[in-house]
Amino acid sequence: MPKPMENKKAGMGSADRDTVSAAVEVLSGETTRRGLGRLWPFLGPAFIASVAYIDPGNFATNLEGGARFGFTLVWVVVASNLIAMLVQTLAAKLGIATGRNLAEMCREHYRPWLVWTMWVVMELVAMATDLAEFLGAAIGFNLLFGMPLWIAGLLTAVVTFIILGLERYGFRPMEAVITALVGVVALCYLVEMFIVRPQAQLILESFLPPRFQGAQSILLATGILGATVMPHVIYLHSALTQGRIRTREPGRLKKLLRYETIDVVLAMSVAGAVNAAMLIMAAQTFHSRGMLNIDALEKAYLTLEPLLGPISSQVFAISLLMAGLSSSAVGTMAGQTIMQGFLNFHVPVWVRRVVTMLPALIVIFLGLDPTWTLVLSQVVLSFGLPLAVIPLVKFTSRSDLMGVLTNRRLTGWLAWLAAGMIVALNLFLIYQTIWGD
Repeated sequence: MPKPMENKKAGMGSADRDTVSAAVEVLSGETTRRGLGRLWPFLGPAFIASVAYIDPGNFATNLEGGARFGFTLVWVVVASNLIAMLVQTLAAKLGIATGRNLAEMCREHYRPWLVWTMWVVMELVAMATDLAEFLGAAIGFNLLFGMPLWIAGLLTAVVTFIILGLERYGFRPMEAVITALVGVVALCYLVEMFIVRPQAQLILESFLPPRFQGAQSILLATGILGATVMPHVIYLHSALTQGRIRTREPGRLKKLLRYETIDVVLAMSVAGAVNAAMLIMAAQTFHSRGMLNIDALEKAYLTLEPLLGPISSQVFAISLLMAGLSSSAVGTMAGQTIMQGFLNFHVPVWVRRVVTMLPALIVIFLGLDPTWTLVLSQVVLSFGLPLAVIPLVKFTSRSDLMGVLTNRRLTGWLAWLAAGMIVALNLFLIYQTIWGD
């Protein structure tokens, strides 16, 4: 039997062991660390998950949403980010309390036909995710260095393999690299906001009241929701916390959850700010000038330079590249979690990487519109959300599984409200698409 507080040793590097030891000291009260020093060992899982919230799919939906509808959909970004904070906290909680990830819980508690159905849907979601991420990184290489898109795609595959190779050294090096890439993206959009200088009054007016502007805005809102509350990363986040730091003592479980909740709030706040900045930049730069058809990442890049200068376009391309590379690696990790959890079947990560990048390479070689493909991929993600959110809420509300970390009544209500909003928005989109004007 494992000791009350024991972490998986396989694949752990020295940085991992130091992190776990420091976390054990904090949870047991045997530390002299203060402030950030106490929090530091627990930071990481949510920052890996946050990469999926600022991937190239977000670039596509936020840029098109801002260019077409101005500041109208800023409230959608903010609402989606609040839902993401709640959902990712539940995902982290599930892994901590049960020692299982969401896919494993589904396999253990649902009937085989339902498990297989969920696996197929989530595999499609993972492929749609990887399509967006891989295409985005390839477009970033293309914009920065002028190389043909197919060469950029192959280079993306090579760099992603290198990032994934860090897993052999443990979880801490991967967390450090991914967090650094997130930091670069955030810094890029801080620079963009300084260049654009958006009007705060117009941003605030977009919330009064929250609204849409026709079926096309609903499609983009659904894409923003799918790109923000990512179903595949819900599964991944539960896996990142399930064995990172283990304890069964109730008081330490509660303390561990508090620290991981801070991790979620910090990571999702950064991701939410970047998402909002993307849409605001597009609204202030393009919509305010009557340029409503900025529906391609390449077009946005080429248009930014004459409007705001060469620095803005280069910063945009760098942020797109960093987001694409980091999220592509994270997407492959999520795909591994989904397959292993639902089917109890493992494939080498390089096989997974090759299979999931094939759709993106097909899009590139067929000459399909990459940006519209990105937007549609985010809509696919949104339709996969109920199969991640609903089981997550159900499991985290069961006291026989969660013990002292069972959802409180208010948390459960908010979680079910979020799940209902997701389902309702998707049903409304179907209605508008089929029977709307």
